[in-house]
Amino acid sequence: MRVKTGTVRHRRHKKLLKQARGFYSGRRKHFRKAKEQLERSLVYAYRDRRQKKRDFRRLWIVRINAATRLNGMNYSTFMHGLKVANIELDRKILADMAMNAPESFTKVADASKLALAK
Repeated sequence: MRVKTGTVRHRRHKKLLKQARGFYSGRRKHFRKAKEQLERSLVYAYRDRRQKKRDFRRLWIVRINAATRLNGMNYSTFMHGLKVANIELDRKILADMAMNAPESFTKVADASKLALAK
């Protein structure tokens, strides 16, 4: 007995084309092109979820470095001073302090300097 895949195939195509919404031109209308583009898009999404973490860390380091230079230090000596002073603040918090609470950041920078002076 022969089984036709009509409804199953229709459902599968419809599901994939729904995921391809927002793609340009035939990449959202034609099943084969949509499938190819969707596979590629999922690879990009997987890769960029990891890259996003790297990008944010780089941004935080740039912000901390700018703030530490205003306090007469550079990034590496500041971070070393924090480690010596046993201050456990991560880069995300330090960058936020540098942007939104510069007076608090100055206190942390002074503590880092003091720990290095000992």
